Amino acid sequence: MSFFPGKDPAPGDTFSCDALKQVIVPRTSDLGDGFTVRRALPSVQSRMVGPFVFFDHFGPTEFRSGNGLDVRPHPHIGLATVTYLFDGEIMHRDSLGTAVPIRPGEINWMTAGRGIVHSERTGTERRARGDTLHGLQMWVALPAASEEMAPAFAHHATEEFPVVRDSDKSVRVVLGSLYGDRSPVATTSETIFGDVTLKAGSALPLDPGHEERAIYVIEGEIDVAGDRFGPQRLLVFRPGDGITIRAISDTHFVIAGGAPMDGPRHIWWNFVSSRKERIEQAKAEWKAGKFDTVPGDTEEFIPLPER
Repeated sequence: MSFFPGKDPAPGDTFSCDALKQVIVPRTSDLGDGFTVRRALPSVQSRMVGPFVFFDHFGPTEFRSGNGLDVRPHPHIGLATVTYLFDGEIMHRDSLGTAVPIRPGEINWMTAGRGIVHSERTGTERRARGDTLHGLQMWVALPAASEEMAPAFAHHATEEFPVVRDSDKSVRVVLGSLYGDRSPVATTSETIFGDVTLKAGSALPLDPGHEERAIYVIEGEIDVAGDRFGPQRLLVFRPGDGITIRAISDTHFVIAGGAPMDGPRHIWWNFVSSRKERIEQAKAEWKAGKFDTVPGDTEEFIPLPER
């Protein structure tokens, strides 16, 4: 997903837990056909958590027959996009010639580097019968030394990810290292992402070894040191503090974070860079048609915004 008309919200919930740095209430926009997107990063309170500079939660959405997701070809530089679904399917195509559907529990890691173009759509068969869609799309900033690396794409199936579980909790280790297991996904900096389910009454400690950490609540209600939080909240924690997350009801949330980025990042539209002039260059190149096209999806594209 690459464009969003919403405005920054006012600061979110008050809280008393000292270990909580921020509680971010995502800004929300309906993009049509009941397709709702909630953007937690970047926000007025926090520009990034670890390398995560962008965090969108979309759906759950039920498309009527004949409708679906249609994100036309658009460019990226200086980042890796991370797409993770809970329900539905998205057909990914890019200028490298990739054409891969992503399904729940899988991950698409697309490295833009010096420049890539991709589209995200509902496939023909699923569109014809109507479809559901629910998931996350996140952008991970690349280290400054890697911003101009060659573009690349990696798809990982559900069975590739280790799962740490017992009778009342489950953690799928999607990126980085969590709870003694490591994801197979190659990243350019220390990055963590875990998909967590807790049964009511259970608890999960959050490892203080990762410097920047946040959780985003998908469903259910949690308690953190006496403060309660429901769905659609991004809780950003202070570094070094031990945290225990307790489930008031059956709960689903994700963990995201990692090492701090090596300096601030500029974001304009789909472009991320440590250098403002690089973003200006990308804007001019997209407007002039100098990016590569997407095989199998060349009839339309998203024009450069006039802003």
